[in-house]
Amino acid sequence: MDKIIAFLEDNLLSCSWKQYLGQECMGCGMQRAIILLLKGDFIGSFKMYPALYTLIIMFVFLAFHLKFDYKKGHLILRYLFIVNVIIILVNYLIKII
Repeated sequence: MDKIIAFLEDNLLSCSWKQYLGQECMGCGMQRAIILLLKGDFIGSFKMYPALYTLIIMFVFLAFHLKFDYKKGHLILRYLFIVNVIIILVNYLIKII
């Protein structure tokens, strides 16, 4: 696991939005939050990018829905998507204020 974390830390992608506009985008912090999560720093990961946990939940549920075809799975996915968008937008607004 240490090799994976070291590889990720050495190969972080740069944000062209931040590079050209000088302001963080709505996805800035996600890579660092994933690294913190892999290191076991759950609180630090949440502070870095709060939507990471709900995104993980959404993608795990999506995988289960595709496998087992839940009756109301599409509605749950829609609500999870809306929650994620709200969290990302609120986090972005807090960053720029």
